[in-house]
Amino acid sequence: MAGAVKLSLYIGPGVPIAAPPEVLELLSSAKVMSGAGESQSGFELSFDLPPRSPLRTLFLLTGGGNLPLMRVVLVVTINGQAESIIDGMTTDVEMQPGEGGVGKLVVKGKDMSALMDVIDFTGLPYPAMPPAARVLILLAKYAAVGVIPLVIPSIVEDIPIPVQRIPSQKGSDYKYIQKLAKQCGYVFYLEPGPAPGSSKAYWGPEVRVGAPQPALSMNMDALTNVEELSFNFDREKKIMPIVYFQESVSKVPIGVPIPDVSPLTPPLGVVPPLPTKIESLSDTAHMSTISALMTGLAFSGQNGDSVFGTGRLDVARYGRLLKSRQLVGVRGAGLPFDGLHYVSSVTHDIQRGQYKQSFTLARNALVSMVPKVPV
Repeated sequence: MAGAVKLSLYIGPGVPIAAPPEVLELLSSAKVMSGAGESQSGFELSFDLPPRSPLRTLFLLTGGGNLPLMRVVLVVTINGQAESIIDGMTTDVEMQPGEGGVGKLVVKGKDMSALMDVIDFTGLPYPAMPPAARVLILLAKYAAVGVIPLVIPSIVEDIPIPVQRIPSQKGSDYKYIQKLAKQCGYVFYLEPGPAPGSSKAYWGPEVRVGAPQPALSMNMDALTNVEELSFNFDREKKIMPIVYFQESVSKVPIGVPIPDVSPLTPPLGVVPPLPTKIESLSDTAHMSTISALMTGLAFSGQNGDSVFGTGRLDVARYGRLLKSRQLVGVRGAGLPFDGLHYVSSVTHDIQRGQYKQSFTLARNALVSMVPKVPV
């Protein structure tokens, strides 16, 4: 890679090992997609295939890419600091013909949650266990492959009484963990690192607080560090839910509006728009008070943003990796859009001689609440 950016590849069945230099030389491009928990992170690697490439033999020996548990880890070193950008499993391998006998080997995959989505464990009971305890038990299966659980219990746990109901699993581990996260108003995602071959499995509230990343600067001449950055204000995206609680004596449903602000998702701007839509979550009347409240908070958090940004940057100029699921500062975009934003997703686009990142930002209000952002 150009400048101070270096790419390392680890690959292997189960436990990944450093790829030989001959294999790394054939890597022509890599793309990594990292989201905020709504979908799995993924990757796509493209290798050149000369006529006598060892990758052709490897492709045939693995049955065209059907070898189970083929693991891939990509590590980027910038200015001497190494960071894993993906730790996952291959889901699809294709060999494409090319001109002059030089073809392409395209390896696609997802993060380690792909391993959690293989076996259907429908019917497995979890008596007297709150959602956080069930998630810990589910994630314990994957400790051998370096998955480190980080589970945040709810403020008020809904513990099922065995004589009344016993929760049981429906679907694979990944689908069930995602279902529990939505019920609690939480997110679930896997984040690679801190060491190659390990991943942090986060199950908890979406956190929009903390130290922001260095600012994305535009329209600032030599200080500009983004290639493009645009914003859109869409107040129609903001929806306020109404949750219904059933009064115990008369059985009359009582509607309660749920705001989109919590201690972990504070307003990032001074002027939040009024919601233009109100949606009634009528199904919550049949839930317990805790489950109904969590459902309302989850819906409100997912539909509370009204400011959205998209952009692209060169990593060498930015000086570090922009990470998703964290805050970042913006300056030079104008009074309504300057300030702190939440990084919803990041796509790494790596080719020989260049390293680009495309990103999306989100915020729940206009006009910055802070006078300046870190650079």
